[in-house]
Amino acid sequence: MALTSWRPPLPSDATASTVAAVQAALPSLGIAIGRGLRARCPACGQGHLFAGWLRVAPQCEHCAVPLGMARADDLPPYITILVVGHVIVPLMVWVERTQSPPTWVTAAIFLPLALSLTFALMRPVKGGVVGLMLKLGLVKTDPAEG
Repeated sequence: MALTSWRPPLPSDATASTVAAVQAALPSLGIAIGRGLRARCPACGQGHLFAGWLRVAPQCEHCAVPLGMARADDLPPYITILVVGHVIVPLMVWVERTQSPPTWVTAAIFLPLALSLTFALMRPVKGGVVGLMLKLGLVKTDPAEG
């Protein structure tokens, strides 16, 4: 039995030529994720990925790839929490073992550090996830869907 490449169902209003053009415009996985990390269109690398702080633009203003069809709902927060936790917790344990500061000093250092690291990573991580999802074809099947 031969394995075939699976593609998700396409939006009902998408024509075959439009979908083929979008698929041809997508670069390799690493490039798509890297462009997303820089908040650029994963397909062309020139258009803006976001229309607000974390709201993905409906489509690229440069190449018209439907960016809003990628649903990056829960993965970006999980990745952000994972990264921030793996940076903050070892630092906190190291400081506690070597310096033994009072609790208020630990809180005064690590709460703002965790908050600023979280805000610094939110957009790049979401952009990378959108690039990943577009490259893998994980998009909404109904354009009218939230």
